[in-house]
Amino acid sequence: MSAPKATVANARRLRKEMSKPEMNLWHALRRGGLDGHKFRRQHPIGPYVLDFYCAALRLAVEVDSYAHCVGSRPGRDLARDRWLLAQGVRTLRIPAHEVMASVDDTLSTIREYITHMPPPDAAHPPPPKGEEGSRAFRHLRGRTTAR
Repeated sequence: MSAPKATVANARRLRKEMSKPEMNLWHALRRGGLDGHKFRRQHPIGPYVLDFYCAALRLAVEVDSYAHCVGSRPGRDLARDRWLLAQGVRTLRIPAHEVMASVDDTLSTIREYITHMPPPDAAHPPPPKGEEGSRAFRHLRGRTTAR
């Protein structure tokens, strides 16, 4: 799945402006990956830019600040996650304060989610190397949200 030029440009800008929690998680993911799974940062897909994306798992990991809990943002996030799920991409949402409290615990949360993730949907097989994709989010260990 490709992304509009404006989304790609926005992703490039966001890579330069990552938040402290996103930077902390990115350094941990980049340092050793996550059990061999490679993640991309600020990855464009359709009209959206994903904080982190693993194409092999079709998994988006979103680091959510408090702003994701107020106003119209929760509804917009839900619509985005539903759109991603329709594309075969699951989204795991992790509160930014948890990343700041412990990157190692955050990696454990992602690892646990991956372990319990159902196999890729046959209707949405993993994309060939170098192409985009994502997944949805659900509640995990009482801390993160995923559908």
